[in-house]
Amino acid sequence: MVRAAVVFYPNGSREKLLTIAKALARGMETQGHQVDVIDGSRDVHTKLTMYQYIAVGSEPASFISGKITVNLGRFLSQAGMVGGKRSFGFVLKKGLNSNRALRNLMKVMEAEGMFLRFSEVLSSAEDAEEVGKRLLIRPN
Repeated sequence: MVRAAVVFYPNGSREKLLTIAKALARGMETQGHQVDVIDGSRDVHTKLTMYQYIAVGSEPASFISGKITVNLGRFLSQAGMVGGKRSFGFVLKKGLNSNRALRNLMKVMEAEGMFLRFSEVLSSAEDAEEVGKRLLIRPN
């Protein structure tokens, strides 16, 4: 069993991203892992040091933008030791540049030293749960 976190940082409405994060966590739990869902915009003092695997999600800043909020990078930089952690990055399918937003998220995660194993643009809770079931999550 691995202790994992699904961290999400909304850029606007948090409900859809929360639904996706919970579905991803459910999928990961089917593999027997202990998973916590963390809202980085609300749980600002959370430390991620104790987690062996971290999934990080966000959404594009706008319909046509591929940017993600800079606050996510600030959260990760203040969340304890995340460097070297195996991780998964995901963004919500929203607008025209979801793939660009995913690349930007990956850059933020890699800048913190996170080891990205997989990344995905997710459009529904069903997709997120299936991805969670297939993620290769192993103890370090």
